[in-house]
Amino acid sequence: MIPSEREFYNALKERHGEELQKKITSAKVAVCGLGGLGSNIAIALVRAGIGRLHIIDFDRVDVSNLNRQQYTAVQVGNYKTVAMTENLKAINPYCEIVSETVRLDGNNIPELLGDDDIICEAFDNPEAKAVLVNTILEKFPEKYVVSGSGMSGLGTANTIITKQVMKKLYLCGDGVSDVADGTGLFLSRVMVCAGHQANMILRIIAGELNV
Repeated sequence: MIPSEREFYNALKERHGEELQKKITSAKVAVCGLGGLGSNIAIALVRAGIGRLHIIDFDRVDVSNLNRQQYTAVQVGNYKTVAMTENLKAINPYCEIVSETVRLDGNNIPELLGDDDIICEAFDNPEAKAVLVNTILEKFPEKYVVSGSGMSGLGTANTIITKQVMKKLYLCGDGVSDVADGTGLFLSRVMVCAGHQANMILRIIAGELNV
């Protein structure tokens, strides 16, 4: 039996407190990229009761994604935006999910992300990361950006941290490990970095801006 919207949010208020939950439910967050980082971040946010989640990706679910991304085998071949919307709605049917199946670039970022309060960068391509972060900082200096870098391999998860690199830019990860080094990506470590990003987003919403 699916809980009613009132039951769902009352349960969250009991866990988080009414004032904080009101802030979370009023927030508008964009998750750009729905791979290992983005799929885990999105799930953490809808479980927290985020009010509006804007998910963006152009790719389809591949069997090679299943070791670390929050999709199921029956979703292979589907667009990630479609599959993730399905999964998120199964967790929290009352979150407003805005889905865009598109590749972000310097031209469409201002139009697509203008309505979001906090931008979460979760790409696996360094150039795409730089374009997104730099465009947001230039076009929307009032917005917060939470980015990820360095979570591959099986090194200790204790090296994954959150840094405030600019007034409204936060970077999560170890800043060193890269899949290009041949160390691979494992859900356990990717999830730690995704947890840092999701946690920082919730801290920003709560007004806890220091790390």
